Amino acid sequence: MRASTRREFIAGPAGRIECAVDAAEGTPRGAAVLAHPHPLYGGTLDNKVVQTLARACVEAGYEAWRPNFRGIGESEGRYDEGRGEVSDLAAVAAATGERPLVLAGFSFGAAMAARLAAQRKSEALILVGPAVTSFEVPAPQVDCLVIHGEVDETIPLGAVLDWARPQDQAVLVVPGADHFFHKRLKVIRDMVRRWLG
Repeated sequence: MRASTRREFIAGPAGRIECAVDAAEGTPRGAAVLAHPHPLYGGTLDNKVVQTLARACVEAGYEAWRPNFRGIGESEGRYDEGRGEVSDLAAVAAATGERPLVLAGFSFGAAMAARLAAQRKSEALILVGPAVTSFEVPAPQVDCLVIHGEVDETIPLGAVLDWARPQDQAVLVVPGADHFFHKRLKVIRDMVRRWLG
């Protein structure tokens, strides 16, 4: 499936938000808003895991929005310890219009996507390597796909299982995968595409 990427700037609570928007030809079945890893540790909309999520969403028929959080790239504002970042995601989600919405994120971005999903209606939630050891990650209230690396050195698998257990949330474990899913990105892409149907 051929996809094209365009840059969009939308108004956010701390100024403009830079977004990369990936879309296939034809009418999308909905929008996916994808949140990148921690902005203070090199996270951007160009993160390889986030790009992989975008490709999977586009292949499943969604228009994929990848914003840069405040203070990153051409997005205005400063890091706000996860508070303003959820507001940034909410602004991007609102800009996608009235259509089915998938929220997704990787690491820090997964925690932010889960927080937004607790505040507003979405069709589904995808959490990859959720940062449960650093940030509060609310229990999903919608269909949720959680993917984690078996040998994640940043967020141990055991911590994610401890988070998932009380809410009976399944976790798909990628054998041998580290936090950044080095040489395992295709596995994530296939999992997400199949799950979105």
